[in-house]
Amino acid sequence: MVERLGAGALALLAALAPARATEESVATALVVSVDVSQSVDADRFRLQMEGIAGALEDPAVVAAITGNPGGILFALVTWADRAQMALGWRRIASRAEAAATAAAVRAVPRQAGEFTCVGQMMRSLTAQVLPALPLPADRVVVDVSGDGIDNCTGPDAIEAAREALLAAGATINGLPILVPGENDVVGAGAFRAPGYGLRPAGPGQGQETTLDGWYRANVVGGPGSFLLAARGYGDFARALRQKFVLEISWLEPARRP
Repeated sequence: MVERLGAGALALLAALAPARATEESVATALVVSVDVSQSVDADRFRLQMEGIAGALEDPAVVAAITGNPGGILFALVTWADRAQMALGWRRIASRAEAAATAAAVRAVPRQAGEFTCVGQMMRSLTAQVLPALPLPADRVVVDVSGDGIDNCTGPDAIEAAREALLAAGATINGLPILVPGENDVVGAGAFRAPGYGLRPAGPGQGQETTLDGWYRANVVGGPGSFLLAARGYGDFARALRQKFVLEISWLEPARRP
């Protein structure tokens, strides 16, 4: 995959963008859902926020946004023990609006939290974030990033939370952050929330697996869903920029660069 696109590719993205949206609707509503649990220190948190902000300012991403009639809807969710809407739904339809949203992302304060509650985050999205959409959207994309597996939800609850989010009309894409020497292997003897013990919590928990494998089994789902991993927090901005272009331009898998 390419990191930056030339002028010809930017024009192609605009031509491929959906043409159905009007001022009373948008083609894509994008929720960026970011892990801020105990493993995410202040430096890692800032790398994530700067990565999101930088992606919103990237020429290829702006071209994908403005190629959608009416722009896109954007929301930012941060999650650990619980999920909170760090930035509520807003329309981005111009470079200026993208820059203003990027500035708002950089100003988001770090949320306190200890555990990696993926299932709880999905339930919050279904119950609170998606119902708050201010306009109809042809497609709702939830972009989930994190550096660990769920450590506070049982296997049936994780699956039920994902299925409910998919049933609400979302496509869930994954951006696992692979940190060499830290989360190369996950699932066996993982950190658990109080009262949780060491009960398995779905495929890959209670047995060794990779983080990207766990995301494929437990997070990603819906039409056109995909996973794109970051090779450490320093690679988060690159991975997210690529994902934004793909998600916002709504390229089918066969047409993705």
